[in-house]
Amino acid sequence: MSSSQTVTGGVSVIAHHSAAAFLERAGAWLLEREAEHNLLLGIAQDFAAAGGPSDPAILLATVEQHGDVVGCVFRTPPHKVGLTRMPLEAVPAVVRAIAQRYERIPAVLGPDEVARHFAQRWSALRNTPWREGASQRIYQLEVVNWPASMPAGRLRPATTADIPTVREWVSAFAGEVHLLMADPEHIAVEYVNRGIVFLWEDGWPRSMAAVPAATPHGVRIGYVYTPPEWRGRGYASACVAHLSDAVLESGSRYCFLYTELANPVSNSIYQRMGYQPVADVMDCIFPEHAGQPRVQIATNQ
Repeated sequence: MSSSQTVTGGVSVIAHHSAAAFLERAGAWLLEREAEHNLLLGIAQDFAAAGGPSDPAILLATVEQHGDVVGCVFRTPPHKVGLTRMPLEAVPAVVRAIAQRYERIPAVLGPDEVARHFAQRWSALRNTPWREGASQRIYQLEVVNWPASMPAGRLRPATTADIPTVREWVSAFAGEVHLLMADPEHIAVEYVNRGIVFLWEDGWPRSMAAVPAATPHGVRIGYVYTPPEWRGRGYASACVAHLSDAVLESGSRYCFLYTELANPVSNSIYQRMGYQPVADVMDCIFPEHAGQPRVQIATNQ
């Protein structure tokens, strides 16, 4: 399939019209930092497996300079624009390419300096202010360090009988982290049917985690949620530790997850578990969408 190209100041932004073509061009570059790029790799792999994307509004683009890939940019509307690391001098070309494709965007997500630089230029171009949103840290784990104590219970896959519980918890999770989600019911049914939602059960379900996406060598863990009345008892830690270990035992080399830097408790728990910090990313929010939920790391993309 063909691709479209925007050139600004010697920097090319090439929008690939198939995920397979995008991965053929960007895959090796992305895999040099697999954990850092796990979100984009997961999105692109899912589209490639499905033969897509079919929606022309979806963007999978490489940022190229002197014939080399130096970054990537992506978007799956209605979600935010995603940026990888790239030279700051490449950002004006990215802003121009995004402006040609979308009149408005809710936010941009990327490495701190790159995201801020994009936001400043987008603000000037669209004559709109911007503000900083959530700051998050990407973690990678290769070996589980088991908690000193473990609550009673066991990890098990969610079944169709659990869909009402999973639906309720997915909706509550989205509300707590301000995740833009059109249909929690659809997410719950799809993820349970795909076998990627897991529950920690102690008499009945107490905590949830999912594995919504994979990279060539790893799996991302997300949707970690425990109802407020069951928090502080170690259920989420047990759920994530056992799920991470199961992922590694199944043949994956890594597990990845995201945490909000504003939550020191979760960051501390995951680091004790063996998750090592890889990179920080942040949201920059544009105010015409201020009335909408903040678009968090889009584990449902």
